[in-house]
Amino acid sequence: MMTSRKLWDASPLTCFKAFVKTADFVEITKQAVLKERPPISDKSALVYISMFRTFDRWMSKHHKIFSVLGQDDLLQFLGADDDADKTSSQRLNSKISYRYLRLLERCFDYLQVVPNPAQHAIFQTFQEGKLAKDATTVALQEHQIAAFLDALPSAPISRRPGSANWKRRRDRAMQITMLLGGLRVAEAVGLLLTEVSEQTRFDDGLELDLTPAEKHDTSYAHTTILPATAAAELLTWLAERACLRIPGPYAFPADLQGAMLNKSTVYRQVKATFQRAGIDDVPRTGGRTLRNTFAVHELRNGMTVPELTESLGLALERSTQPYLDITKQVK
Repeated sequence: MMTSRKLWDASPLTCFKAFVKTADFVEITKQAVLKERPPISDKSALVYISMFRTFDRWMSKHHKIFSVLGQDDLLQFLGADDDADKTSSQRLNSKISYRYLRLLERCFDYLQVVPNPAQHAIFQTFQEGKLAKDATTVALQEHQIAAFLDALPSAPISRRPGSANWKRRRDRAMQITMLLGGLRVAEAVGLLLTEVSEQTRFDDGLELDLTPAEKHDTSYAHTTILPATAAAELLTWLAERACLRIPGPYAFPADLQGAMLNKSTVYRQVKATFQRAGIDDVPRTGGRTLRNTFAVHELRNGMTVPELTESLGLALERSTQPYLDITKQVK
């Protein structure tokens, strides 16, 4: 087993990719039954690999060696202690943090690392309550959706190259696409011109055929349908973009040279729209709330869980549970 530890220390992500598709990965979990179980599905493997890749990047950044990690190292990654470096882990809520620890627990068990630092970290976080509270899933109500749409950036259309206020029209089209198409911020800034389908369906709705490249580690290729209102806004912006002769592949470029937008810029612009709309009674005023709103709206309008899972590009149907919980509440 010492040889295995050396391999994991030298190339942890490569070793994990091999491990996750083996029967050992399944059987080593405490939930495994006595009878033999097949390896996990390809989709589930990709989710676990994405999680471990994030952890691997953190180890590389902090010059950590996998087989000698202690529970304090794991808590630092999760941002659960006072001195944690939050740059890679501040987005982790308690459920995700627990999943990380259980995943790492399997790896250390497989390598026969005793004591298992992940087991100790799990015990400590539950005993001392160090895990962050789950972030509340927030979705806008109908009157808030209307207020948000009314507050979108606007400016007179001008198709002269370099015309003033083109960024406001870009932001308008992008935000309505996020709200009515369910795009993540990463999917919006990375939306390619080639992903905007020329085919229309469902009362002139517009297909967006999204691919995960350069967008989001846990996203899968999927198609979402923009309703006619949002489709018109997006196509109007793309026509102006063409007249501005902006090069590059991105539908919503950062500048006239066609660079990719920074995610932080999108967060600021969405927050500004919330403020103009007077929506100050929701705890989160960012792109995730727009995506949540799309998901809840689709469920309330009859979309099935498998259809929503596909439309959002999720790996697992259980990831839609927070949206289902909201739909049970009073509209």
